[in-house]
Amino acid sequence: MNQPSEDFTFTPTVIHSWAERNGFAHWVIALIWLVVVLILFQIVAGIVFIGLVMVTGGNIDPANAMGSLTQHIDLLFIGNSVGQILFLGLATFVIVRLHTGGESKRAFLRIQWNNQVVQYLLLGALLIIVIQPLIIYLGYLNSLLPIPDAFSDLQVSQYEMIEDFLNTDGIVWFGLLNIALIPAICEEILFRGYVFRAFEKSWGAIVAVCVSGLIFGLFHIQLGNVFPLATLGIILALMTWLSGTIWPAIIAHFINNGAAVLVGSQFPELLFEEVTYETLPPFWVLGLSIFFTVLIIYWMFQKSVQLK
Repeated sequence: MNQPSEDFTFTPTVIHSWAERNGFAHWVIALIWLVVVLILFQIVAGIVFIGLVMVTGGNIDPANAMGSLTQHIDLLFIGNSVGQILFLGLATFVIVRLHTGGESKRAFLRIQWNNQVVQYLLLGALLIIVIQPLIIYLGYLNSLLPIPDAFSDLQVSQYEMIEDFLNTDGIVWFGLLNIALIPAICEEILFRGYVFRAFEKSWGAIVAVCVSGLIFGLFHIQLGNVFPLATLGIILALMTWLSGTIWPAIIAHFINNGAAVLVGSQFPELLFEEVTYETLPPFWVLGLSIFFTVLIIYWMFQKSVQLK
């Protein structure tokens, strides 16, 4: 007579990440990596810049460092791009291993392509355009806050160098590569791919969207521009979470920076003039910007599989 078989319940094996096995919070590792990235990025960018100046027969005057940077600003952008590719992009792929258990690094960073990508590419591109009047107003409000002279002078110097750079003949394609494309890919891998995901594992999606956006604004070391940068960071993180992939954020980031390159090279008076109350867009434009921004974000929520 056959004995009754015992019931067995299959329990899948849970593979914990290095961070979880060793008691480290995901968000702590992400913050440490951000500091390391900022330092190594600046060091390597500076080394590459100095090397390129020496190879091309240029000269760097220690007594007039800002003048030397302005004179060789194209080489400075190349140095920045090399630093971004090496550390914001490639090295971040290595650090991700500390956070992954059973999932792949591509899945952790949300680099994969899914069936929502195309519609979110379109929505993200439209959103980054309609939000611009709101971003301008946030920049104006930011300018009303007291900022230490050192940070204010640094930001003014940066804008002056970029303005001179974009006024150079035949610089558009070089600018689109080094100001738009490379930062769009590398910064999205670091912030929306890695930082947002690490914070999400620790605190949940909503908190991670807000905190990672604020960190994105602070990372650029532009206190006079934190409000608009943080807002853009939050928007990019939100579309990444709702779509399940960083590709819409990459495209939106490229459009935002690429438009600045095109406008700055063709109509510099529009991009670099000081924003005052008199030069702000009319209130009805701001109203339309807010309305369509909220509407597109609502559509994103409606279409998201994350909330279904």
